[in-house]
Amino acid sequence: MFSILFSAVTVAGAVLAFPAQPESRAAAAGVQLVGVNIAGFDFGCSIQGACDLTKAVPPISSLGGADGVGQMQHFSKDDGMNIFRLPVGWQYLVNNKLGGTLDAGNFGRYDQLVQACLKTGAYCMIDVDARWNGQIIGQGGPPNAQFTHLWTQLATKYASQEKIIFGVVNEPHDVPDIDKWADTVQEVVTAVRAVAKKQMIALPGNDWTSAQAMPTKSGPALLKVKNPDGTFDNLIIDVHKYLDSDNSGTHTECTTDNISNAFQPLATWLKANNRKAILSETGGGNTDSCKKYLCQQLNFLNQNPDVFLGYIGWSAGSFSSATYELSEVPTKNGNSWADSALVKACLTKPK
Repeated sequence: MFSILFSAVTVAGAVLAFPAQPESRAAAAGVQLVGVNIAGFDFGCSIQGACDLTKAVPPISSLGGADGVGQMQHFSKDDGMNIFRLPVGWQYLVNNKLGGTLDAGNFGRYDQLVQACLKTGAYCMIDVDARWNGQIIGQGGPPNAQFTHLWTQLATKYASQEKIIFGVVNEPHDVPDIDKWADTVQEVVTAVRAVAKKQMIALPGNDWTSAQAMPTKSGPALLKVKNPDGTFDNLIIDVHKYLDSDNSGTHTECTTDNISNAFQPLATWLKANNRKAILSETGGGNTDSCKKYLCQQLNFLNQNPDVFLGYIGWSAGSFSSATYELSEVPTKNGNSWADSALVKACLTKPK
């Protein structure tokens, strides 16, 4: 969610085979994976992919951000969550050196969050912001080779970690040629699979990777992306969807459950093509309307676990729980944590 991040920093196929999952609400009620985003390393990145690295707020208390480590430990232990998405800016990882190697300092700080995530036993989704200073990869911007170089390095770092999920890129939008974009995604998959053979890879589409647009716009092109051996194993369709009046994720009130217009058509399309999707961003305000509609939306996904792998709420991490509209940041009281109203209503494991 680029538009939120840029402003928020100022205030703070084949049938897929998956490893056994930790116990969670997801495992009990349908989908396999339930969790939240732990944002902060992506703060300062605009919707056009320009990143001000001085505004990144690592969600690690020793680095000046929120206690994202404690948040993940709480979500995992107390709420039964078993996946965390860890967004990060491409520029941050290479310290603004396009085509360069992972920056020892910046990547080392990001890796602290990844390692803390892995220690919870949860799945950990590495997700990279899409553009480089307004330019689209492989379509007038950085060549595919520079982006695959980044992913080769990341895949090599985490090749032995089966619970790492590689999220190719966050929310592509206004991509002129979806077939060329699918070619870019294919090159990333091929590069990752050269060193990381089995981990899940999340494939993003155009239109902010919209769940509603996926079946008719990006989906047909992404269906062509495959592993080097010709299979589609562990290639997951990545989708996002918000519930407010303009689908921007910027309002505290929700107006729809997105079932009839987005997730039912998406489920039908996934079933027809024998594929799975993960809803890696969704959320709303801590309001009665959002508790109503988000719970309805997620219940639908839980009723269709054959095509929906899971969902990840937006967002905890370095956001301000007092001022951020879509805050899922828990509040620490002594040695315990209290969840936000929306997390408590829709995302936690039933007692």
